[in-house]
Amino acid sequence: MPSRDPSPPPPRVAVLGCGYWGKNLVRNFRALGALYQVCDIDSSRLAGPPGQSEVSFTNSYQEILEEQAVEAVVIATPAADHYRHTRAALLANKDVFVEKPLALTCEEGGELVEMASDRGCILMVGHVLEYHPAVTRLLQLLEDGALGILRYIYSHRLSLGKIRSEENILWSFAPHDIAVILRMIGKLPLEVSAFGGSYLQPNIADVTVTHLLFDKGVRAHIHVSWLHPFKEQRLVMIGSRKMASFDDVGKRLILYDQRVEIGAGGPVPIKSDGEEVHFSEDEPLRLECEAFLEAVQSRRPPRTDGASGQRVLNVLQAAQQSLIMNGQPVVLPFEKQVVA
Repeated sequence: MPSRDPSPPPPRVAVLGCGYWGKNLVRNFRALGALYQVCDIDSSRLAGPPGQSEVSFTNSYQEILEEQAVEAVVIATPAADHYRHTRAALLANKDVFVEKPLALTCEEGGELVEMASDRGCILMVGHVLEYHPAVTRLLQLLEDGALGILRYIYSHRLSLGKIRSEENILWSFAPHDIAVILRMIGKLPLEVSAFGGSYLQPNIADVTVTHLLFDKGVRAHIHVSWLHPFKEQRLVMIGSRKMASFDDVGKRLILYDQRVEIGAGGPVPIKSDGEEVHFSEDEPLRLECEAFLEAVQSRRPPRTDGASGQRVLNVLQAAQQSLIMNGQPVVLPFEKQVVA
């Protein structure tokens, strides 16, 4: 009996930045057998566990770009550096997985998406919540019609810290929720408004509330804060038939057969106990890293490709503009409202 061809080895990946989040990417790509090189300007971070001699360490990004063996670069540097590091990798014809946000302006993001397309490179943005098994299950419920017509979404991402000085809470926390909401609704909003306050550092918002208005009156709001007495990460979806709540702290997805029916005497709430929906316990970051490696091997765009990251960036930039204008709504251009 002829033997099966062995599976091809995973692409060789270099990780740029192994700090707070980068070390988790290093851990996952190492476990997947794809980690080839790690780069960080802080030499104290460049230490691998015993028995990992196959991984090399450097503080020179240029060395990674010139290394022919490196097929893909994973970028986990501060957001302000994402554009220049991603651009350099694409110019070196490397596939790129860059943490969110893709860039800090729509113009820069658009340039990166176009560069990746022109050069035939994979470009993926690290919106890890889109790979969470509970979010995948929730999207399936929505597509199967379990919720009915989607009417409203709200998301809370609140905690005490990790407080940043290089970006505000909107750019630090909200991209996760914007990405999921855009995925659920399948369109960009017609207009965006955002309010917030800066209490710890001048001109760096610690708390924001962002409102999104979509076609047919569908709305969403996103409340993010790193100045909150307890941790809450909750996504609630209100449909015409049922409602759903995902608590990422408690690791529970609940589907409620609750709605409001209009009777002769007016609106009547229909209440019932919630039904727990089970989902895989797989680590979302592991699934995201696997998706990147699969995209590099298959040459098919991943779920959170450059175009997806650009759509999130469109909403982020509009929200930032509204935040500066104390909540005045910002209308997105029509061509940005259509999701291809």
